[in-house]
Amino acid sequence: MAVTSEATTVWKGSLIEGSGDVHLDSSDSGTFPVNWAARSEGVRDTTNPEELLAAAHSSCFSMALSNALAGAGHPPESIQTTAAVTFEAGRGVLGSHLLVSARVPGMSEEEFEAFAEDAKTNCPISQALAAIPITIEAELA
Repeated sequence: MAVTSEATTVWKGSLIEGSGDVHLDSSDSGTFPVNWAARSEGVRDTTNPEELLAAAHSSCFSMALSNALAGAGHPPESIQTTAAVTFEAGRGVLGSHLLVSARVPGMSEEEFEAFAEDAKTNCPISQALAAIPITIEAELA
């Protein structure tokens, strides 16, 4: 069964002076302010499309890795993934870097790195981001 997720942004004003709010419609989890300064300079308390993309990438990757590990008989105790999505005005989204630390009993570092690399390639958000470089650092905790 396909699931469609929705978010709505209401933007007021020009790109540089304007601002908006993005609401997570499907989950009704919250409404977050968004503006150009947050995107081009990095501003606290205001999100940007790349932070939202990083949230999607880190959560999708963690789910894919957990599923692959459990399917191979190595259910993880925990997985922590940070996705760092880089944006440059005039150039766009330059890449996503995954920083992964996990507790997986009975697994070697080499085995874990292979599973992490596979999840990086095959998680649906990574596949949607195929136009940008995706890098990874993965280690067992």
